[in-house]
Amino acid sequence: MENIMRKQVVNPYLPSWEYIPDGEPYVFNGRVYIYGSHDCFNGHVFCMNDYVCWSAPEDDLSDWRYEGVIYKKTNDPLNLDGEMCLYAPDVTVGPDGRYYLYYVFNALPIVSVAVCDTPAGEYQFYGYVHDKKGDRLGERPGDEAQFDPGVLTEDGKTYLYTGFCSRDDFHRSGPMVTVLDRDMLTILEEPVFIAPSAPYSKGSGYEGHEFFEASSIRKKGDLYYFVYSSVASFELCYATSQSLVGGFTYRGVIISNNDIHINTYKPAEKPMFYGGNNHGSIVEIAGEWYVFYHRHTNGTSYSRQGCFEKVHFEEDGSIPQVEITSCAGVQPLEGKGEYPAYLACHLYCNEEATSTAYPGCMDSKFPKIMQDGADGDKKLGYIANMWDGATAGFKYFDFKGVRAVSVITRGFSTGGYFEVKNAWNGQVLGTIPIGYSHLWKKHTAQIHLPDGIFPLYFTYRGDGNPGFGSFTLEV
Repeated sequence: MENIMRKQVVNPYLPSWEYIPDGEPYVFNGRVYIYGSHDCFNGHVFCMNDYVCWSAPEDDLSDWRYEGVIYKKTNDPLNLDGEMCLYAPDVTVGPDGRYYLYYVFNALPIVSVAVCDTPAGEYQFYGYVHDKKGDRLGERPGDEAQFDPGVLTEDGKTYLYTGFCSRDDFHRSGPMVTVLDRDMLTILEEPVFIAPSAPYSKGSGYEGHEFFEASSIRKKGDLYYFVYSSVASFELCYATSQSLVGGFTYRGVIISNNDIHINTYKPAEKPMFYGGNNHGSIVEIAGEWYVFYHRHTNGTSYSRQGCFEKVHFEEDGSIPQVEITSCAGVQPLEGKGEYPAYLACHLYCNEEATSTAYPGCMDSKFPKIMQDGADGDKKLGYIANMWDGATAGFKYFDFKGVRAVSVITRGFSTGGYFEVKNAWNGQVLGTIPIGYSHLWKKHTAQIHLPDGIFPLYFTYRGDGNPGFGSFTLEV
């Protein structure tokens, strides 16, 4: 399995035992660096672990390297006991050439900053964003709480975008931008709001896609792209302006982590995965643009994994919404060899569920991506709870001469089988009978898959709820 996946770009792009949501991608010195929060497998809240970093060569997004822990939650003087969690961070290069890490804790309304001489070294606590009197942003009278910092440094100034606005909270006005001085801490220009929250959005153009959280800022050409998670939660939207401090116009959805709104291969409002909160951004890598986002695993909201997809821009600067895939939209996977089931970009059952807050959760009838062992154990992921009607879909493969398909399963099943299709609503191309085994066991059937670039879907029929470990395409 390792050989067939090597040198192929897949989602999730990090190992299946790593949980890095809220990804902010940057290219520094020929490498792509990912900064995000750090979930725990089987965690009970968001972002339980310390910040770590992964990177890859700009010309090979299949070759990710672990850079280690870059910042511990206990490094901040306000969290020496480690009781608070590090929420989504962002990084920018300051006027002095150093790397500045902006972050918030779950229980504080302020923005903290750490600094490092290299992109993925050990960051040191630097200070808190404050005004010229030393009062911290977020704690002053009239301040709105700071949350999910996104930063961009230009012409010696750093633009700090923050905010959190739930759908019915009339006390939150929208995302804000605060301009910081060259020291990366001191407020040069007080916060201004750049888009409306839901209660104040009538007539704004943001209706139905108002700001929720996950501020991120990027520039392409003469346009600034403000990327954010909307009140729908599962989608990343964007607004554009020619100014960093205002004039942002809503433009659309870049991606949703359940493919809601995509109508090219299914009804627009049919969910193909269990959506949930989303956070990420866009980045140019080796002349191509990508959107980074995250998906939910383990049947909860607290074990999220990073993914990315290739995007393209229209002449007017708009970004058409892209599909979620197993191959990051880069190029189809080879139509041969063994692939782990956790690469499924589509996962659903007979009862549709738009979000991770589906009934029963951990022990429900809904299939879910899992792993064995504890958090940090390097155990390969798999799909649990493949009840009758559960479907796992993978996009895309370049099939050439596939004559047999195998699946590896474990768990209870008597008389059960997998249907194999090349479209979610396509005809059954063949079936693979499986049986009971408490260990992972391989089952094979002679199935001809048409040549060409297609998805691959496995639907379980029968009793029990076997686990789905991997599949093999045999030529």
